[in-house]
Amino acid sequence: MKKLFLLLFISIANFLLAGNDPYVKITVAKDGSGDFTSIQKAINSIRDLGPAEALIFIKSGIYHEKVVIPSSKHKIILEGENKDSTVITNNDFSGKQDALNEKMTTFNSYTLLVMADDIKISNLTIQNSLCNEGQAVSLHVEGDRFVIRNSNILGCQDTVYAATNHSRQFFENCSIEGTTDFIFGQATVVFKNCTIKSMADSYITAAATEADRKYGFVFIDCRLTAKEGIKKVYLGRPWRPYAKTVFINTDMGKHILPEGWNPWKGDKMFPDKEKTAYYAEFGSKGEGGTTAKRVKWSRQLTQKDLKNYTLDMIFDGWNPNQ
Repeated sequence: MKKLFLLLFISIANFLLAGNDPYVKITVAKDGSGDFTSIQKAINSIRDLGPAEALIFIKSGIYHEKVVIPSSKHKIILEGENKDSTVITNNDFSGKQDALNEKMTTFNSYTLLVMADDIKISNLTIQNSLCNEGQAVSLHVEGDRFVIRNSNILGCQDTVYAATNHSRQFFENCSIEGTTDFIFGQATVVFKNCTIKSMADSYITAAATEADRKYGFVFIDCRLTAKEGIKKVYLGRPWRPYAKTVFINTDMGKHILPEGWNPWKGDKMFPDKEKTAYYAEFGSKGEGGTTAKRVKWSRQLTQKDLKNYTLDMIFDGWNPNQ
C-alpha cells in the first residue's frame, strides 16, 4: 500500500511539474542552426492563445528586426543566450517616413512592441540605435503582467515606453540608458535592482499616471549613473497630471540635481502639473541623494509608508516572481 501511495505521489508531482514547463520550445539562430533565423517568424509560428507558456530561445547574434508580439500571442518567453551578445536592434524614430511614405510617431518607432499579456523576457539587449533625431523607442509594452530580467534596454530619447493604464510591468536586474524622458508612460511599473544611465543633461522619467491609479513608476534598490560629463539630470517631470514616481533606497550619482524634480512648465494643455504629481523618495543615497534642497512639492516617505510599497500592494495581488 505504501509503495502504491509513493508511486501515486510521484506521478502527481511529475504531472504538476510538467504543467509548469513550456508546451513548445523554439530556437532562433542567425546561422541557421535553429528552427528560425528571425525572431518575428518564431513568434508568428506560435499558436494564437496557446494553452501554456511557449519558449523562444534566441542564440547570440545581432538581429536587425522590428519585432511585434501581438495580443493573440500571450504567454511567450523570450530568452537570450547572453544579454550582451544577443541583440535586437532597429533605428526607427518619430518623423521618419515609413513604407507608405507616412511619418512615424513616437508610438510606432519601437524596436520591440509587446501587446500581449504574460510575456517574459530575459538575457537580451533591446536597442534603438537612432540618436539625436528625436523620439525613438526601444521597448514599448502595452500588455499586462510583463516581466523582463537581466537585460539591457538601450536608446536615447524615450527608450522605454511603459504604456497603457491597465498594464503592470516588472523590470529586474536590467540596465536602461537614454537621454530625455527615457522611461515614460501610464503603466504601473517596478524597477528592482536596475541601473539607470543618463546619456545627456535632461530628465530620467516622464510618468503619465492616470488619476485612478495608486502607483506609477517605483524604483527599488536601483543605481542612477551617467555618462562622463553629464551633470544636470532631473529624476523626472510629469508628462501628464497625476504623474507618480517613487525612488526607494536608490543610489544616486552626482549628476542628479539638488532640486530633484521638474514641474514641466510651458505645457498649455496641462498647466500646473506639479499640483497633482506625486513624487517621493525614501532612503536616497550617494552624492545625488541629498534631499534637503528637493522641490517643496515632492515628498519624503517614512518607514511606515513602506508597507504600501510591497510588490503585492503595487501590483494588486499579481506576483511577478511566480
